[in-house]
Amino acid sequence: MMAISLRLPSSTKPAARRPAFDRPHLGDILAPIARAAAANSALVVTLALLAALCGLQALALLRAPAAWLPAAITVKLAQGETVALGRHELAAPQADRDHLSLRRDAQDGWTVRNLSATRQVVLLRDGGDQRLGSTPLAAGQRFQIDGALFDVRAADSGSIAFARDGHEWRYDGAVLYRDGHQQANCPESHLASKVLSLWNRAMPAVLTISRPLSFGGNLHCDNRLGLAQVTPGAALISRGNGGLQLTAGNPDGDRAAVLVHGAGSQIDLRKQEASLAGVKAIVVGHTRFQLETDGGQLTLHPSRHVSMFSAPDLKLPEHVSWQWQQRALWAGGQSGAIWAGIAISLACMAVALALAARRPLSASRVAMLLAAGGVLICGVVALISQRAGYAPSAACSMALAACALMLWLALPGRLTLVTAAGVVLLAAGLLSQLELGLGAPESSWLRYYQKSAAMLAIGAGLGGLLRLWAQHQAARGAHLQQRSIEWLLALFAAVALAALAAQVLWGDEQGVFDLQPVELAKLALTALTAHCLALRFNWHAGPHTLSEHGTRWLQLIAPALLFLALLGLSLVQVDDFSPLILLLIWSTVVAFSYALAARNRKLAGALIAMALTAAGAIVYLRCTGTDDLIRWGFYADRFLVWLNPAEHPHTGQQLLLGARAIADGGWLGADHWLGLRSLGLAAGGAVQIPAVQDDFAASFFLNRHGLVGGLLLWAAQAAFLAGLALTAARAYQSGASARDFRHAWSGRFRYFALCGGGAFVLGHFLLSWGTNLAIFPIMGQPMSFLSAGGSHLLFFLCPLLAFSAISAQSSEGE
Repeated sequence: MMAISLRLPSSTKPAARRPAFDRPHLGDILAPIARAAAANSALVVTLALLAALCGLQALALLRAPAAWLPAAITVKLAQGETVALGRHELAAPQADRDHLSLRRDAQDGWTVRNLSATRQVVLLRDGGDQRLGSTPLAAGQRFQIDGALFDVRAADSGSIAFARDGHEWRYDGAVLYRDGHQQANCPESHLASKVLSLWNRAMPAVLTISRPLSFGGNLHCDNRLGLAQVTPGAALISRGNGGLQLTAGNPDGDRAAVLVHGAGSQIDLRKQEASLAGVKAIVVGHTRFQLETDGGQLTLHPSRHVSMFSAPDLKLPEHVSWQWQQRALWAGGQSGAIWAGIAISLACMAVALALAARRPLSASRVAMLLAAGGVLICGVVALISQRAGYAPSAACSMALAACALMLWLALPGRLTLVTAAGVVLLAAGLLSQLELGLGAPESSWLRYYQKSAAMLAIGAGLGGLLRLWAQHQAARGAHLQQRSIEWLLALFAAVALAALAAQVLWGDEQGVFDLQPVELAKLALTALTAHCLALRFNWHAGPHTLSEHGTRWLQLIAPALLFLALLGLSLVQVDDFSPLILLLIWSTVVAFSYALAARNRKLAGALIAMALTAAGAIVYLRCTGTDDLIRWGFYADRFLVWLNPAEHPHTGQQLLLGARAIADGGWLGADHWLGLRSLGLAAGGAVQIPAVQDDFAASFFLNRHGLVGGLLLWAAQAAFLAGLALTAARAYQSGASARDFRHAWSGRFRYFALCGGGAFVLGHFLLSWGTNLAIFPIMGQPMSFLSAGGSHLLFFLCPLLAFSAISAQSSEGE
C-alpha cells in the first residue's frame, strides 16, 4: 500500500506541471498589464502626458534648423589705423550700430573708445573692472560738467567732498549733504524715495542703500545737484568697482562735456580712450569677448548674447574677419558627466521600483535615495557649468529635466492630483521655454531653458530626499518636538529676512547674486503664518497667566514681521505695484481659509464681498476711461497705458506686442496646427516682446499653441489648484478628528500651509494672465511653471510640491 501511494503522485506530476511549460499566450501577458493600468489609471495618464510633452521637446530639437555664429572675430590693423565696430561686426545684438572704436598705435598697442551715447563698454582685468566713461576721483583734482567747475577737497573709497561757489558738498554713496545738511526731498519724490532717504540718513554707512548723485537740472534737492543750462543726469557719482566713480551720464538732448583735470592732464569722459594692455575680456552690449592680441592682430572670442545666422555667410569690413561655428544642441559643456549621472539615477529608480514590487522596502528606499541624490548632483553640476560659461547641451538639459520629473512620479507614495498636475505643468513650461530658446535669433535664449532644467533637478532632488526622510521618520514613529519646529521656523524666517536685506543693500529689482530672495520669503511667510494660525485654534487650551499669554502672542504675530518686510521691499525696491496685489490676494485667501476652518460666516461673507468689489472696480475703470487717473501720481502712467495703449506706443509697447502675438495665434496657433508644425523653428515677432521669457511668457505660449492650447493649460492649472484645495481639506479633517495636540496641530498646519502656498500660486496665475490678456495693468509677475523663473521654481514651487506630497501621505497615515 505504501508503494502504491507513492506511485500515484508520480503518475500525476506530468499533468500538473504541463501548464508551466506551455507557451505563454499574448492574453496572459496583457491581462496583468491591463489590470495594473486600471488600478493606476491616474499614473498611466500622467506618464502618457509626460511622455508626449518630452517627446515634443525631443522633436523640437530634431527639427531645429542649423544656426551659425562666430567662434572668433579677428581685427587686423596697420599702425595708426582705426576701425569702428558695432552690432553687425561684433554679432552683438544689444550693441549700437557703431559702438566702439579700436585703434592700433605706433608701439603696436591697442586702444578702445566707447562711441555709444547710451550703452557702456566694460574692460575686465585681473585687478578689477573699468567702465569707459567713468573714473575715480582723488583729492586735489578738479572735475568740470559743462561750464561748472568743482574742486575735490577729499576723497576715499566711501565718500567724497568737493566745493563750488562757496558751497561745500559731501557725498557718501547714499546721501548728498550741502554745507553739512541733507537736502530736502524733491517735489516729485514718491513715498518709497522718502522712506529710502530717511533710512540712509539714520543707518550707519554699511547698512545704507546706494543712491547715485546726479548733476544737472535747475533744482537742488535730494541727491540732485542742480546746474543751470545742464541737462539732468549729465553726470553721476555712484558706488562701483570698490569706490566712488564719476561717470558721464546719458541725458536726453545735448551731451554736456564731463572733464577731469589733474596732474597736468585732462580727461574727457565722453571721449575716454583706454589701453587694452592687460585686459582679459571686454563686455559690449551684454556680449562678452575674450581678447587675444598678437602684434597687428586682435582676436575676440564672443560668448553670451551672440547673434546667430542661418548660413555662414556675411559681408564684413576689410579689417574684420570671422571664424564660423555651428550651434551645438546635442553636445557641449559638461554633458558627459551629466549624461552618466542621469543614467545612474534612472537605473537606481528602476531598481527601487523592482525591489518595491517584491516588498523589501529598506533596499528600495536606499536605491531611491541614491536616485534622488544623483538627480541633485546632476542639477548642481549643470547649474555650476552654466554659470562658468560651459552650459550643458540642450539635449542634456532635456534629459535632466525628464529624469527629474520621473523622480517625482517614482517616489514611493500614492500619486496625488497636485503632483500629477504639477508634473504636467512643469513639462509644458519647459517645452515653451525650449521653443523660445530654439526660435530666437540669439545664442543666449537657450540659457533660460537650461537654467530651468538645472533648477528643477536641484529642487526635485532636494524634494525627493525630504520626502524619503519624512517617510523614514513616519515609519520609525519619530516626530520633531514642537519647540524644535518653532526654532526651525524662526531660523527659516531669519534667513529669509537676511536674504531680503541683501537684495535691498546689494541687489536691485532683478534680485541679488542672480537669485530672487523674495521667493524664499514668500515660502517662509506661508510656513510661519500656518504655524501661528494652527496655534490660534488651540489658544484657550493653553496657559492662563498674563506673562505666558504675552509669549504666545509674540508667537502668533511673528509673521507680521515678514509681511512688513515684503511690503517694504515692494515699496522701496520694486517700481511696481504687483507685489502689493500679490500680498493682498494671499492675505485674502488665507483669511478666507481661516474663516472656513473657524466657521466664521461673517468674515467669509465680507471677504467674498471684497473680492467682488475689486472685480467691479476693474470693470468700472475699463468703462469710465482715464479722466480721473492723473491725480493718482505714481501709478497713473501704468493705468493710462492699460486703458489706452495706442496713445502711449512707447510705454505701451509690451502690451501692444503681446496683444498682437495673441491675435496672431488665434485658436490653433500661428501655424494653425497647435504649434506642431513650428516646433523648433523661428519664433517670429513674439520674441520681440519685452520680458517674453518671464512676465509675457503666456503671450508667447498663446501665439505658438493658440487659445486651444491655452484652454488645456488653464485646465491643468485649475487641476493643480483643485488638488491643493483637496489635500488641504483632507489635512484639516485629519487635524479636526485628532485626539492629541501634535496630530491636531499637524493637520491644521498642513491645511493653512497648503492654502497659503496655493494663494501665492493663484496670485501668480491671476496677475500673469491678467497682464497678458490686458485684464489688469502691466504688472511684473512670472507665471508659475510656465515662465523662466529659476528662483520661483527652486525656492517656492518645488518645496510646495514636496510638502503637498508629504501632507497627503501624512493624512493617509493618520
